[in-house]
Amino acid sequence: MSVRILALVGSLRAGSHNRQLAEAAVKLAPEGTAIEIYEGLADVPFYNQDLDVEGAVPAAAARLREAAGAADVLLFFTPEYNGTIPAVLKNAIDWISRPHGVGAIAGKPVAVAGTAAGQYGGVWAQDETRKAVGIAGGKVLEDVKLAIPGSHARFTDTHPSDDAEAVAALTELLQRLASVPAAV
Repeated sequence: MSVRILALVGSLRAGSHNRQLAEAAVKLAPEGTAIEIYEGLADVPFYNQDLDVEGAVPAAAARLREAAGAADVLLFFTPEYNGTIPAVLKNAIDWISRPHGVGAIAGKPVAVAGTAAGQYGGVWAQDETRKAVGIAGGKVLEDVKLAIPGSHARFTDTHPSDDAEAVAALTELLQRLASVPAAV
């Protein structure tokens, strides 16, 4: 059985180091594991319960829910914006959490990883992401995490897939995620 992991990247910037980290994850996926980077978070409107009406959910939000529902595991890659989670990632969590208790994230294993410019690698944003995911109903994998500090200096001239330390840490995280659905 193949494990389907959906990667949601919290930075929309074309040269995002978190996007590059997600791309490295795709390359490093263990055998029997398929990782898809979700495209289209920029198209998902801000969550508004008035828009979340059966049969009238915006198409971009419906696609996000469908993709999250089809995945075995969700893997969030988050930068840290002003010490917290980027709005685009929080918005994605809001959409996939509804209807509350039975949304696409309900009971789904979720891990959080990322890189940021600071010396702690975005741990505040990662902690906030885990908090939001847990409240939304996801099964937060507290012991499956990766925070890579100093992204601007570290990845300016080097893609994360060419950084031996990043590759080793990401490989370990992905191997742990590949075994999660069987354990859940």
